[in-house]
Parts: sequence; C-alpha cells; structure tokens
Amino acid sequence: MNKNNKIHFEVSERKILLRIFDVVFVLLALYFIGSYFHLQYLYETSVHFQYALIVAFYINILGTVFEMYDLQSASNQFQIIKNTLITSVLTVLLYLLTPIFSAELPSQRLEIMLFYLTLSFALLIWRIFYVQFLASNRFVQNVLLVCDKEQIEELILGLENVDPHYKIIAYVNSDSSENEGFEYHFVKNIKLQDLIPYVNENNIFEIVIASQKTEDITVDLYQKLLYLLENGNTIREYTQVYEEKTQRIPVQYITRDFYKFFPFSRSNNNQIYLGAIKFFELLISILGLSFGIVLLPFILIGNFIGNRGMLFYTQDRVGKNGALFKIFKFRTMVQNAEPNGAAFSTSNDRRITPFGKFLRRTRIDEIPQFVNIIKGDMAVIGPRPERPFFVKEIAEIMPFYETRHVIKPGLTGWAQVNYSYGESLEDSLVKLQYDLYYIKHRSVFLDLNITIKTISTVLFYRGQ
Repeated sequence: MNKNNKIHFEVSERKILLRIFDVVFVLLALYFIGSYFHLQYLYETSVHFQYALIVAFYINILGTVFEMYDLQSASNQFQIIKNTLITSVLTVLLYLLTPIFSAELPSQRLEIMLFYLTLSFALLIWRIFYVQFLASNRFVQNVLLVCDKEQIEELILGLENVDPHYKIIAYVNSDSSENEGFEYHFVKNIKLQDLIPYVNENNIFEIVIASQKTEDITVDLYQKLLYLLENGNTIREYTQVYEEKTQRIPVQYITRDFYKFFPFSRSNNNQIYLGAIKFFELLISILGLSFGIVLLPFILIGNFIGNRGMLFYTQDRVGKNGALFKIFKFRTMVQNAEPNGAAFSTSNDRRITPFGKFLRRTRIDEIPQFVNIIKGDMAVIGPRPERPFFVKEIAEIMPFYETRHVIKPGLTGWAQVNYSYGESLEDSLVKLQYDLYYIKHRSVFLDLNITIKTISTVLFYRGQ
C-alpha cells in the first residue's frame, strides 16, 4: 500500500484554514484579554454572536482585499506583517464606525487601543506559527512528473510559482527514444526500473502525467503506473493539475479537441444570473460615472498641465461574437502615439505621459468605459477588449484565442487581477489562459472574487 500517510491540504483547503483560524485566534485573544483584565468591550465582542460575526466578516473581507489569503504572500514574513497590520487597522476602524452592528463604544479610549493591539498580535502570532510550523512542513507536497525531458523546466515553473509548497522532486523521461535523461536543478531523473522503489521510499504526494505524446507511454511504463495506482498512489493528468493550481486553462498543452472537455459555464446562458448581473452593472456604471463627474475638474486640470491635448479618445475594439465597437477612455499617451502602426503598450512606455501614468495606476482612465457598459458593448467583468489588429495577429498564432469573444469584454477580469499588463504575445497567451478559465468557471462567487481583487489592485496602485 501507499506509504504516503502524511496529511496534506490542497490550495483551497489552506485558504479556508487561514480564514477560520484568523477568526478563531482573534476571538480567543479578545476573550482571554477581556476576561483577565476586565475589559468589557473586548469580552463582549468575543462572546456576543452578532459582534463576533461582524469581526469575522471584516477580517475575511479586508484580508481578501489586502492579500492575506494569497498563499505566496502568506508564506512571506514581510508581507505577513504588512498585510496583517493594514487589515487590523481597517477592521478595528470599520468595527468602530458601525455601532449599529458592533458593541457599544467603551467609555475609556484605552480599550480601543487594546482592542487593536490584541487583534493585531493574535493575527501575527497565528500567521507566524503558520509559516514556521505548517507551511514549511505540513503543506509540502512532493511530486513526480512523467514527461518529455524537453518539457521539464516549463512544467516545473508553471506549477511551483503558484503554489510554494508543491515541490516537483523527480521526473521520469517518457520519451522512449531517449535513453539518457538530465537533472534540472533539484529535480532528479528517475530511470524507469527505479520508479516503483523511488515512489515508495520518498513520500510522493502524487504522480503527474504530462507527456504530450501518448505513444511514448510504453507498455512497461504503463504497467508500472498501473501498479502504483492499484497500491494507493494518486496519479493525475497535467492539464487537470495545472488548471487547479494556477486557475488558468493550459491551452499550450491541449490539441484541437479542446471543446470535448471544455464545458462552458452554465452561467453564460443562465437568464437569472445574466439579469442580476445586468442590473448590478447598470447600478455600478451610474455610481462610477457619478464618481467620474466629481473627479472631472481635477482630471481636466491634470490633463491640461500633464497631457496637453484632448482629454478623451476612442478606439476600435473587438467585442462579443467578434463585433467591433468604440471604446471610450481618458487619454494617457502623447498625441499621435503610433506613427509606425499599432504596438503593444509596455510598463515603462515612453509614450505614456506622467499624468497618464497616474490615471492608469489608479484605473481612473477607464471611468469613461462605464458608458460602454450602459450601451451594452461591455460588461463590468470579462476579458479585456483587444484591438482588431492584435486579435488577428494573435489568433493566427494562438489556438482558441477567439474563444474569449463568446462573452462580452469587461472593464476588469480574471486576467487583469492575476497578471500584469500584456506587453507581448507570450503575455497574451497567459492572459488567454486566465480568460478561458473565467469563461469556463464563470459564477457569482468568481465575480465577487474578481471585484475584491480589483479593489486590491486599485488600493495597491498596481494598475497599468
């Protein structure tokens, strides 16, 4: 039987664990400090169901905005301290500013300070414990790959960059024509005859089959994999693991039978979901345009000083079903920015004016697109609309690129909140993977996730 008796947690389970114990540690700390020092405000918050629920709600929402449940950030001590302190400050502030839902304000202001310190230290102690004793040991998953040796570097980077605890420690070369393998960093090449003893002796969490050539899975290799499967070892296909870990569709590993196993989200045709989304999009657009009108005098002054030209500009973009529409934006580049034809915008693009860089970073440049949403050209959430020139160029190289046009393009989207600005065809491939994941898994929960991540992007000044 499989000797891997170590308990492991998947990515989603680790995030749930973090959310639950953030609240548990805070409420326990408030209870014990409140009881021991007779601090009624802290004690009531911990034992009163409504008050405790509000604290839990604020911690989870603000923690999401400030990336406390991003596993990379949750494993970095500097990020832990920064994100925890910001989340603590805003949780306490919101709790104090919502007296209808929270405990009655204490007569002594010292209790408010102790409330903040208790909440902050409880979160910090739990998170440091998580990094030192759980993330560094309990969550590590040793993995063995079965793949062509030419794939090994790309496959490792594709998975380990997302989940810091998912460690590919060895691989078996599936190319039957190659007798020699090679080692990539700490990834050992295992000979076929050593596969079974290596798996049994090295606490392998799962075996991942990543070979693109099914004919290279020889009878001998197949028999050994079957033996391991029958003895309790987990064996999974790479595209399944990749999608689960990265929350992207690995189109580079999928042939043109893609549609056989790509079930588009039922939400794409769910009239109740679409109707609710349309209502909220209209509401958000009205609020967004109202906010833009308030900022307009300042934007006009900034444009006059920093841009020196027309405030608005329009451009052709590709929308749902490939239809063209005019997108509205505040201008962020110098006039006549493309004398030699269309070109990707880069992060340090010299064509972007100083004021334009501010507009992009804060996403203020996209406020006019609420007009596009009201007109029905765009949605609030969806793949970003691309220019016809780039769509044609990318679609000739990249399979399934035009699949992203089955839904309306969006003001923000899964690709925008998870990946930096697209500066090349390679970046477009990564963003396509995120867009297809959204189309496949589109739901109210995913839309809320994108909304919260968008707020985080704006607050951390990461727009481009």
